[in-house]
Amino acid sequence: MLPPTRPRLDSLTGLRWWAAFGVFIFHMRVFAPVPVLNAFAPVGNAGVAFFFVLSGFVLTWSAVKPTTVRNFYWRRFARIWPANLVALLLAIPVFYQLFPGEPVQSWMKPLDIGLLVLAALLLQGWSSNPAVLFAGNPAAWTLTVEAFFYAVHPWVLRILNRIGRRGIVIFTVAVPLAAFAYRALVAYGPAGWWSQLPLPITRVSEFLLGMGIALLLRAGRRIGVRPFWAFALLGVYVLGRIVGGRLGIAALEPVLALTGRFDNEIMVVLFGIIIWAVAQRDLDGGRSALRHPVMVKLGEWSFAFYLVHATAMYAVMAFAGHQRGSWSNLVWYPIVLAISLLLAWALYRFVEHPLERRMRRWGDARLTGSVPPRATAARAGEPDPAQREGSAASAPSSTGSSTPTPPTR
Repeated sequence: MLPPTRPRLDSLTGLRWWAAFGVFIFHMRVFAPVPVLNAFAPVGNAGVAFFFVLSGFVLTWSAVKPTTVRNFYWRRFARIWPANLVALLLAIPVFYQLFPGEPVQSWMKPLDIGLLVLAALLLQGWSSNPAVLFAGNPAAWTLTVEAFFYAVHPWVLRILNRIGRRGIVIFTVAVPLAAFAYRALVAYGPAGWWSQLPLPITRVSEFLLGMGIALLLRAGRRIGVRPFWAFALLGVYVLGRIVGGRLGIAALEPVLALTGRFDNEIMVVLFGIIIWAVAQRDLDGGRSALRHPVMVKLGEWSFAFYLVHATAMYAVMAFAGHQRGSWSNLVWYPIVLAISLLLAWALYRFVEHPLERRMRRWGDARLTGSVPPRATAARAGEPDPAQREGSAASAPSSTGSSTPTPPTR
């Protein structure tokens, strides 16, 4: 049976902030490139993959209290949609030309109500057309992927809870192997429909890996790697890719080309190791700077920060203009960061957090049905309010989770 509560994993909330900050650095190179930092900035884009793995982990780890499938979906809707809608409204005057005439800024697009509706409904990420994929708030395409994760989570978890510990081990190993195999097929195989699969399908393995790690940890499986070494492994890989590429050593070129093809898949595995190691440290009661109250608070704001940071950056760029590569551009980073954090705090304080709580209470009162008081592990649960995403984290919209039972008629 599922235990009544699960220990808080606040270090993962702190990690959420650093993943969001990495995405921020990645986007800042568009506005204010800095010579050396520019070489490392693309690594920040991998923060999205980190969020996806973490989302699968948190949704699965925190599943405790029994609820229905429909209430699970309502809670996920409450978690991401209100903040997304407000962030979309903030983004429209920055990214769209609202009146006839030549665009005021080069990145502005003609107002298209159809595309904005797709963005509001979290459907834009099913298209590979950049005009659709980045419609509305360009950072929000990840929410389409996240919404798909939410849709499949109850059913995948139900299966995983029935296959036993050995089955979970096999599943957790097989998922990244399948991702590597798919990437190899696209990179080296014949052209086919598989190379045109939409992002929610091609990125689902990241979410599933997080689910597998959470179930292994719930079963008492230890990774045997300390957080320091997990982070060191990531650092060595990143430095090797960047420095090795700049050295221009001929003997390294085949290795760099190969790792370049599978860079996302390699990073996902490394992120999985980090999440497992950091969560294990919290369970063991070990010290962690990631649990500092400031880090936890920033982690709680990270979803809102992710949603508004591109809007803030382009708004500042509209005022200051695009900057040429220079060390002096570092002055813009704290300015844009401060504006983004202020917007993130307001979005979290006045929209995301209060509306989620109210919508959850409404769903708990009307959508739970007759849930058996003693749900088995094959069914699912809802996280303890103390668990929420703040205690363990989730994706650019990562969140706390639930595991549902079918609604009763």
